This record gives sequence, C-alpha cells and structure tokens, in this order.
Amino acid sequence: MEKKSLINWPDFEKIDLRVGTILEAYDFPEARNPAYQLHIDFGSEIGVLKTSAQITKRYSKDDLMNRQIVAIVNFPKKQIGKFMSECLVLGAVGEEGDVVLLNPDFKVENGISIA
Repeated sequence: MEKKSLINWPDFEKIDLRVGTILEAYDFPEARNPAYQLHIDFGSEIGVLKTSAQITKRYSKDDLMNRQIVAIVNFPKKQIGKFMSECLVLGAVGEEGDVVLLNPDFKVENGISIA
C-alpha cells in the first residue's frame, strides 16, 4: 500500500473523531457493494447519526449491536441511493476489502473525542 502525503497539524485538528455505539443495523440491498445501514449513538451533543458501511465480510448484524466504534462525524452528508449517510465509520481494510472496525479497548462515553 502506498504511503500518503504528509498533512500538517491544523489539517488533523479539522477531523472530528468520536466514539459511538451502534444501535441498529439493517441490510442495504440497494448499495452497489454489500453493506449495512447503521444507526449510531454519539451521545447527547451529537445524537444518533446514520451511515452505510461495507463491513458484511466480517460482521453480521447481530455482531454489530451495541458495539462501540470510531467514526468521523464532521463530513458533509452523502446521498447513497435513497439513503443519507451522516458519518464515516473507521476500520482497517484488508487486501480483499474486508474491514475490521476500530473501537476502544474499554467501554467509554458515547461522543467522546478521539485525540
């Protein structure tokens, strides 16, 4: 995998990384690639945001329920078919496109910032 170009500290500070808990996971048959629609609780300040995630190779919907994840919450909303994605869930992407979700080692408060 090719190394990406350097960014400066102010670029990094623009990214709002937060921990959230997956409340609901649905099949997303309209997606081009196999995906789920997720509803994620980011606490009282941000609320519940929706996203689409191509994580079906490693996770069932039941695996995702009440799982804490890390996501970027300050991207512009993105229309995916009839679905509006409001955040970007982060994961490590394997060579075959399988994604392993990033999550805290211990349960933390929803909405807590990642530094």
